[in-house]
Amino acid sequence: MADSQSLTGQTVSHYHIVEKLGGGGMGVVYKAEDTRLHRFVALKFLPDGIANDPQALMRFQREAQAASALNHPGICTIHDVGEESGRAFIAMEYLEGATLKHIITSGPLEIERLLDLAIEITEALDAAHAKGIIHRDIKPANIFVTQRGNAKILDFGLAKLPTRAKPGTISESLETMSIGSGAEFLTSPGAMMGTVAYMSPEQVRAKDLDARTDLFSFGVVLYEMATGKIPFEGSSSGEICGAILHSTPIPASQLNPHISAELESLVTKTLEKDLSLRYQHAADITADLRRLKRDFETGKGVRPSPKVLPKRRSVGLAILLAACLLIVVLFAANVGGWRARLLGNRGPAIGSIAVLPMQNLSHDPEQEYFVDGMTDELTTDLSKIGALRVISRTSAMHYKGTNKTLPEIARELKVDAVVEGSVMRSGNRVRITAQLIHAETDEHIWGETYERDMGDVLRLQAEVAQTIAQQVRVQLTPQQQARRQWN
Repeated sequence: MADSQSLTGQTVSHYHIVEKLGGGGMGVVYKAEDTRLHRFVALKFLPDGIANDPQALMRFQREAQAASALNHPGICTIHDVGEESGRAFIAMEYLEGATLKHIITSGPLEIERLLDLAIEITEALDAAHAKGIIHRDIKPANIFVTQRGNAKILDFGLAKLPTRAKPGTISESLETMSIGSGAEFLTSPGAMMGTVAYMSPEQVRAKDLDARTDLFSFGVVLYEMATGKIPFEGSSSGEICGAILHSTPIPASQLNPHISAELESLVTKTLEKDLSLRYQHAADITADLRRLKRDFETGKGVRPSPKVLPKRRSVGLAILLAACLLIVVLFAANVGGWRARLLGNRGPAIGSIAVLPMQNLSHDPEQEYFVDGMTDELTTDLSKIGALRVISRTSAMHYKGTNKTLPEIARELKVDAVVEGSVMRSGNRVRITAQLIHAETDEHIWGETYERDMGDVLRLQAEVAQTIAQQVRVQLTPQQQARRQWN
């Protein structure tokens, strides 16, 4: 058979090889077309240098045997195994996407994405463990994330199968540990049982392993997903092993302020060195992760830090804060007009205002943080107008979700008027509504609704701010202008 580097364009069995996808110490993978079923598959061969190595062949067979025994959406499906011209191959599910290792090179994952992937990984582990299969090499490089965002566990080449090998056999020799080279201390072909940085303490000690070793390794992966760093580091494999056995990792929340106490506690429990204190079953981790996801979605648990926001939501925050500033400048521009009208025949002057918590009409709990931020920005910016007394945000927030009428709220806060508003974001559009209500009479004094594409909110805010600022200067009386305090 031709060398593995020149298989593109050839046909192996009934698989026509289209292109090489990648390769490493334990496998070379190609994209191929199944000419019988007319579908794409990933075809994996052993590299030329170890194609005839008994231990490598045993690992290769173990991978096929373990994965083919499992039927779960979170585990890469094995379609076929075969041999062509003395070379074994595995035909497996063809996946498009990237490994988790590649994804987390850019830093910690967003909390929502982290929880989704972690749930899928633990569900897949639970399915494997239920069949008596222990992976023993859980790490980011062995977790694939599809283009749809779903996690798939790969490479069961080091898996411990339900039937134990007898002492002295080739399978038994695979369970000895040695150290590979490279920054991640990757598995050496046919020798190293696992990857050092992701090993459990019992793996490091070469003890008999059960499913809990995978849970520890998953904890290492989860820590890395949450922080962008591995919990046990060192300049050599020996130092890393020592850290796994004796060191306590830096708390995840110190490396990533998005991490809640609940999520940090979950990570800590997966990394327990004492087997009896660690999670006992993957299903238990899944249940706790689902609880965290529910709390995150309802705004009760994990949520973004006010200082460092996930990249995916940074654009949304900028849009909403820009919209907030737009409301501020429009409102500020009309303060003089409202006062001028009320000083005449329209009623008493407005000397004090409360900004009530704005409503989130998007039906998305994740937007609640942004809406509260807009309320805060309105309060802060209006307080810069010295002619007005603005009630603090803390006092006003007591009325979030209240059934009290506006006159009742105004009397309790002792203000002349209140500002209320709402924000609704739908797809690529954002709608902001703000209105001023005279407290004593519940009279609507002013109100505007603005709806724009997300892309032009920032430009709109800048243009309107310049126009309205001039109007404010014109409408305020000289005495009021003298009292204005702009930062």
